[in-house]
Amino acid sequence: MKRVDIISLGCSKNLVDSERLMAQLRANNISVAHDPDVPQGEVAVINTCGFIGDAKEESINTILQFADAKQRGKLKKLYVMGCLSERYREELQEQIPEVDKFYGKFDWNGIVKELGATYRRDLMNERSLTTPGHYAYLKISEGCNRMCSYCAIPLITGPHTSRPMEEIREEVRKLAASGVKELQVIAQDLSSYGTDLYHANKLAELVDSLTEIDGIEWVRLHYAYPAGFPHDILDVMARNPKVCNYLDLALQHASDHVLTLMRRHITQEKTVALLDEIRQRVPGIHIRTTMITGHPGETEEDFAELEEFVRQQRFERLGVFAYSHEDDTYAFKHYEDNVPEEVKQERADRIMSIQEGISAEVNQAKVGKTMRVMIDRREGDHYIGRTEFDSPEVDPEIVVNGNAEIGQFRDVKITGAEDYDLIGEAQN
Repeated sequence: MKRVDIISLGCSKNLVDSERLMAQLRANNISVAHDPDVPQGEVAVINTCGFIGDAKEESINTILQFADAKQRGKLKKLYVMGCLSERYREELQEQIPEVDKFYGKFDWNGIVKELGATYRRDLMNERSLTTPGHYAYLKISEGCNRMCSYCAIPLITGPHTSRPMEEIREEVRKLAASGVKELQVIAQDLSSYGTDLYHANKLAELVDSLTEIDGIEWVRLHYAYPAGFPHDILDVMARNPKVCNYLDLALQHASDHVLTLMRRHITQEKTVALLDEIRQRVPGIHIRTTMITGHPGETEEDFAELEEFVRQQRFERLGVFAYSHEDDTYAFKHYEDNVPEEVKQERADRIMSIQEGISAEVNQAKVGKTMRVMIDRREGDHYIGRTEFDSPEVDPEIVVNGNAEIGQFRDVKITGAEDYDLIGEAQN
């Protein structure tokens, strides 16, 4: 029996692809390991990210690390797939000849066959979970039609393509039967779900139906787009206790000047109105967003608007990217990358400094409250968990003292708060 190491880089959407590949290989009696630091088997497959500069650099460094292991006889075969390979296959073939073969993001038949296995269409939605068994990522669509100035994703993944609702529900039934209680619903653009298949947005209907599947307790939504936002999802959040009061809504900027340059098709006024509506219709919701600093043409006045917007909106969760000038994007073709790198990063740091104070105040307001917590793991004498307001990997966690059980919910009284994480006592 051959062993294959699969290394998954980048976002959770990539992770789902790796999990599907792992399921195909295991169905062919091939032993698979996920994310070893050094090669453990005869063959390694690296599933790459090609989103922005830092992610591409991580992917290339990982390929080079495994290519070196192959040269030293620690590995027989090395294959590369995913977004970076989809976008830069010819260049990678020339620069890293130690890789036996490069595959794109969607060539499942080819890579499975190359590994001596038979691709089984009846297992196309089966996955070998790499997350803890109580939660899973659920990808409901692929691609994007938005064509924002800075974003290479449509160039890699193609146009927005929704998965049929019944196919998604069948996958969730299988996940729930395996013990999954919590779904992280992901897509590049949740706001467009269903528009291609059903000629209407079907996100609210889909999410409602997922909560009816036995075993599913939490459904959390990631990566909605503000322009064309599906307002009926707010009704589902407000009335359905299984839908987490959490929304990942990527805003990217607040200055109308920069939003126009970014081709975001929304203004600051409309953004504020949307945020006001979300908070009014779903009291207590936690909104996660991302901002980009240093987009071509961003002035000090534009950045000052962004700073004030972040101060005023007081997002519960916020991340910042310094702009990356990506090949073949609209910005790459039409704008000069005219904000110095040190200025981009300094502006990003200033936004995160503001957010650090906001986050500390948001956390402090939770002290004394008893919250429902999913227990993810144990560390030393403590358990680590999350509330409905916390997505794995990216959001704060709760250090839980007392008795608990991994993969189960527990009522926890919050007794302390740090800038980003909480401390609590499990309740009897």
